[in-house]
Amino acid sequence: MNKNPTPRSISLFASVILTFLVGIVSYFLISKILHVLILSSSVFLFSYFLFLYSIEVFIYRKIKLVYKNIHSLKVNPKPSEINMLDPIKEMEREVRDWAEDKSSEIEQLRTMERYRKEFLGNVSHELKTPIFNIQGYINTLLDGAWEDQEVLIHFLKKAAKGTDRIASLVEDLEAISQLESGFLTMETEIFDVHDLIHDILDSMDMRAAEKNIQLEFKEGCDIPFIVEADKDRIRQVVINLLVNSIKYGKENGYTKVGLYDMDENILVEVSDNGIGIDEVHLPRLFERFYRVDKSRSRDEGGTGLGLSIVKHIIEAHDQTINVRSTKGVGTTFAFTLKKG
Repeated sequence: MNKNPTPRSISLFASVILTFLVGIVSYFLISKILHVLILSSSVFLFSYFLFLYSIEVFIYRKIKLVYKNIHSLKVNPKPSEINMLDPIKEMEREVRDWAEDKSSEIEQLRTMERYRKEFLGNVSHELKTPIFNIQGYINTLLDGAWEDQEVLIHFLKKAAKGTDRIASLVEDLEAISQLESGFLTMETEIFDVHDLIHDILDSMDMRAAEKNIQLEFKEGCDIPFIVEADKDRIRQVVINLLVNSIKYGKENGYTKVGLYDMDENILVEVSDNGIGIDEVHLPRLFERFYRVDKSRSRDEGGTGLGLSIVKHIIEAHDQTINVRSTKGVGTTFAFTLKKG
């Protein structure tokens, strides 16, 4: 017999054996061959259908119960018919698929657990530094340093800077939470993204002048480009990208903005000739609190959530953002907006 017999093959095999035994017994009891053949044929037909019916009913009921249990455990159960030609094989396939789904779900839960632990660790670390600094300043003042007016003002400014950092962190966390939960909706309007970026570049002249970084549009891009998007959120995106570009830019360097018509969308690029980013960091660059150079990033300020917020805002517009960079050469962030 086959290693994976079907109900029909089992019934056929059992009927043949039974018919053979009945035929031998009847041959010795009944002398006429015709009567033996008629009896054997009748036994074969009757036993075959009896075995087949019994096996199919038994297996069908048992497997149907297993199917119900499996489908009741699935997140989105879909009804499926049992293949009665080979129900055992069908059940094996269903159980294997179910096991693979559960294995995938378990792996996702483990990944989420690791992400949760990493996130909590990052939040506590980002809060701990300014809180300890503020605590140190206040304790120093309470120990008598407040009597020196110059020291008092200096430490109060330091403490205020720490509270501003905490406030920025809380605001960024709230923004990400709202974007991920869908509570923060995009209020789209038609506007010229070139004008928006031009205003932002003008407002950042003084910041860029500190490192003698030139802010400008790329050649052929200093013309109107009409888009449909949330203007305030796109302003936030552009500011974040330009601030990062200046922050990690080289002295006497440049930051250029490119605008390109991509048929249904407008492509916006922010490029610089700064320090660049190692390729190994690019896949994780938009993660919360991910820092390429942790010590330098904290010295430069920021919460470590800016690029994560940028990504969420662009994705909330059903658009995409990506980054390409070469260490020591520069970095380009590019995102799309729906054409207005």
